[in-house]
Amino acid sequence: MPAQPLNQRHLANAIRALAMDAVQKANSGHPGAPMGMADIAEVLWRQFLRFNPQNPAWANRDRFVLSNGHGSMLQYALLHLTGYDLSIDDLKQFRQLHSKTPGHPEYGYAPGVETTTGPLGQGIANAVGMALAEKTLAAQFNRDGFPVVDHFTYCFLGDGCLMEGISHEVASLAGTLGLGKLIAYYDDNGISIDGEVEGWFTDDTVQRFQSYGWQVIGPIDGHDSDAIRAATLEAQADGARPTLVICKTVIGAGSPNKQGKEDCHGAPLGDAEIALTREALGWPHAPFEIPQDIYEAWDGRAKGEALELNWNGLWSSYAKAHPELAAELQRRLAGELPADFAAQADAWIAACDAKAETIASRKASQNTLNAFGPLLPELLGGSADLAGSNLTLWKGCHGVQEHADGNYVFYGVREFGMSAIMNGVALHGGFVPYGATFLMFMEYARNAVRMAALMKQRVIHVYTHDSIGLGEDGPTHQPVEQLASLRQTPNLASWRPADTVESAVAWREALLRGDGPTALVFSRQNLPHQTRTAQQIADIARGGYVLRDAEKVDVILISAGSEVSVAQAAADQLAAQGLGVRVVSMPSPDTFLRQDAAYREQVLPSAVRKRVAVEASIADYWHRFTGLDGAVVGMTTYGESAPAGALYKHFGITAEAVVAAVQDLA
Repeated sequence: MPAQPLNQRHLANAIRALAMDAVQKANSGHPGAPMGMADIAEVLWRQFLRFNPQNPAWANRDRFVLSNGHGSMLQYALLHLTGYDLSIDDLKQFRQLHSKTPGHPEYGYAPGVETTTGPLGQGIANAVGMALAEKTLAAQFNRDGFPVVDHFTYCFLGDGCLMEGISHEVASLAGTLGLGKLIAYYDDNGISIDGEVEGWFTDDTVQRFQSYGWQVIGPIDGHDSDAIRAATLEAQADGARPTLVICKTVIGAGSPNKQGKEDCHGAPLGDAEIALTREALGWPHAPFEIPQDIYEAWDGRAKGEALELNWNGLWSSYAKAHPELAAELQRRLAGELPADFAAQADAWIAACDAKAETIASRKASQNTLNAFGPLLPELLGGSADLAGSNLTLWKGCHGVQEHADGNYVFYGVREFGMSAIMNGVALHGGFVPYGATFLMFMEYARNAVRMAALMKQRVIHVYTHDSIGLGEDGPTHQPVEQLASLRQTPNLASWRPADTVESAVAWREALLRGDGPTALVFSRQNLPHQTRTAQQIADIARGGYVLRDAEKVDVILISAGSEVSVAQAAADQLAAQGLGVRVVSMPSPDTFLRQDAAYREQVLPSAVRKRVAVEASIADYWHRFTGLDGAVVGMTTYGESAPAGALYKHFGITAEAVVAAVQDLA
């Protein structure tokens, strides 16, 4: 039989075949979305997406995000076919231990995967962050004739992403910000795991996104290549609004008995159905076999190399015309802080110690931003509608809403959206994002915080109003268990400083840290300055250190944040009774636990078993430092509405309670 002429449907069928074969081999996965979106992907990746498989980190590449990350084999098939370093053997290892092809796309595993997706809705949020970073970076660095930052962010998403509330938060803000280079393709297949979504998802998606300020195209036939191409051209032409292209598709397209049904959403098709699908698609090839002519048609390496070489020429001319801008942009894209930042930060910390102010640590944080902000043009700050309380605005802030080249985002009441957008900003490069809310409302954003930790991104979460010390707003706003949750999150550094010096050190460490996110937790109430030696100031960076010592240590008091002053007052009383008291300030317990064993033993010698921890947060966390034989003065219930002083007395977070706890120890 003569070979059929190659066409776009054949090229899309390569995706379908790889998806169903890999899921079947793993006996686990989601073949439906890759098969349903194959035609959209073929048009986007072969005709529009600008990338270089031989240099996945090319700075001016278009970004592609698969928000419906359960369809990961779609992305893996695209990366393999277009020439990235992702072999057919890697595809055969889909969902296997230590493979480059895990069940959901994971940042850092396969080249070309821009972000970790899976928790639905966060992918589109990351895409908003990438588009925000592109627009802001372009405004800061592009000059007439030199559009060195000029690329699109494309995102695939499904019904689940649109049902998640985060999609409302980020789509609303994207429209307000006019992110015209953000183009999203909605896989409108009408199916989720439980079946046909018309029973639980009847939104008017067109009107919804139009009300956000988006351009909406469609619904179009998501299997019509000409319609997809025309929609993409129309989307690119609107530089003022983000675009949603609504694509009517058939989930599992090509499967005679399972297409259009939930059966193919999250389970292998089965050998018999795959055989029927091969026949229906006119795909006579063995599992994981791709004909050479199809590989050649998909190969994006030569085109990608040409695109990057062309941009390199533009960059070379830009660097000659604007050498300082080029050097600054190169530094920022590399994620490097200015060479003199650490020294400047140390000078500020010394100044804080000399001033010895008694102020709230949230105010100390703002003062530090005023000192560090002029040194770090890469800072892109923000707050979820609480800037006046979080104190995240510093003197050099300019909102991106009013200034395209600004450095501050007014996120509105969108804690989850803010946190996930910051992940996208960090992944894009060129910025160090920070965003703020009350510590209690970290709960809204919890999964995005976890994703930052999972992806090891330099994202800084500023949380204020850190305890019952916020007072009259009551238990709905008073965090109790949140600190323990943050401190036990892998790869997240959490800091709760005791005064201005620890606050400045915490900011310095968050900014210097390039391999993960940081939570900075600050007080509403004023905190007294703690007297330290130069060595003690240096040891703050180790997360825990000896703040006060005795010639012979009988008891160790451990504390963090506002309660360090409580521990100090208790130490005065105990010392008056003749006890040798060591006070350990532990602004970052997780950082302390990462220190070497010798240092940990030096601070908390195992021979001293009398230990009491005090903090106005959940008590149980601190037993990892006191041991079960020690005591913890902390919270075991939720708070109440009253002035802070009354609450500390009511819940027994006092020096007297600490002294009593020491006396009760055997």
